[in-house]
Amino acid sequence: MRMKNQLWGAASAILAAALIAGCGSNAAPAPVMAHGVAAREPLADPRPYGAADTTFGLDVLRAMCQADPQANLVLSPSSLASGLGMAYLGARGGTARAMAGVLHLPAAGGQALEAGLQARSAALRGLNGAGVTLNASDQVWADPTLTTERSYLNAVATGYDAGLAQLPLLDSPEQARQEINHAIANATKDQIPQLLAPGSLNGIGWVLTDVLYMNAPWDTPFDPNETNPGPFTTASGQRVTAQFMTGGEYRTVRAAGWTAIRLPYSGGKLAMEALLPPAGTTGCAMPAATGLTAMTTRLASGQAGTLTSSIALPKVNIATHASMKPLLIGVAFTQAADFAGLSPQACCIALVEQAATLGVGEKGTVASAATAVGMAPTAARLLPPQVVFNRPYLLLVTDHTTGEPLFMARIANPATH
Repeated sequence: MRMKNQLWGAASAILAAALIAGCGSNAAPAPVMAHGVAAREPLADPRPYGAADTTFGLDVLRAMCQADPQANLVLSPSSLASGLGMAYLGARGGTARAMAGVLHLPAAGGQALEAGLQARSAALRGLNGAGVTLNASDQVWADPTLTTERSYLNAVATGYDAGLAQLPLLDSPEQARQEINHAIANATKDQIPQLLAPGSLNGIGWVLTDVLYMNAPWDTPFDPNETNPGPFTTASGQRVTAQFMTGGEYRTVRAAGWTAIRLPYSGGKLAMEALLPPAGTTGCAMPAATGLTAMTTRLASGQAGTLTSSIALPKVNIATHASMKPLLIGVAFTQAADFAGLSPQACCIALVEQAATLGVGEKGTVASAATAVGMAPTAARLLPPQVVFNRPYLLLVTDHTTGEPLFMARIANPATH
């Protein structure tokens, strides 16, 4: 039997001042915060969700590469899966089935899904510590004039520890955009100052955000004195000079022509796997998801593979900001979508934005990611009906208290004076 953590009492809590743009008397009021009732689910294995996110991430990275084969690309499959996963919890019928397929979810719904998502979130948040800073947070932002189902808030609280903040998305989308961007910039230590561009929230009733920030030192740092320039052949075949960090013994495995090397971070919970494709590979080659999972699992076990004498790994500092919507075409983005689990007023996904940064140097890695999934209300509920005075009409100026008519007029042709 599931135990409930009664968290709804936070409904009138105020968002921390750090999330508010500006200061003093001109500062915008804090958005109202609430939290659903998080169920304490039975313990579940988060590894199938890690495998699902890996497969999903490879799908997206391949599509991004095909759209721009010459570009450096970075994304966070974890962040993107969380943002879309929160939308999935509000999907019903064919929309839910389609999204489950895109996300490669191990369980389609019910307690098994809630338990798996909760275990996934707990494992992710458990990576913070032992010299590594890893902060992950999820949030639902909603316009106060729209209904957000209590059952949906309970589901995102259970699976993602996400709460609800109210912002005037429909009446003041620019104000809402600035507040969401400020919160994301704060959470990523200004690595991502503007996820949402001006005008991007027009017609949006809900925004589901996931933010990830990591600062992880290597377990064995590279010696800066051993960093030297060297040749690198780009995706277009051009020869350029890169700054290569060099260091010794790392565990490596090989499969299907790919070479994978594991670079552990401080504390032993996190590691970076560097993957070198077979020589002569062109285009957007990606390892098979099953093969990649097998290689990373073997490396993580610490018992398989061989040790390198040394590696030469380029220093990189890259950033990507992309609309993921063109890469994720499906029923969830159409008027036929069913998000009744989120709200009877929810129409469909209208935007999916992700920004990510990655810096790899001698001391370690600093990376960040933020995802925003924008949900549009149904057209019938987006705005109250407009009243157009496009035929002769009357005007009346009255005393509010007594009803005394001070002025009365009939406008037959407003074009004349």
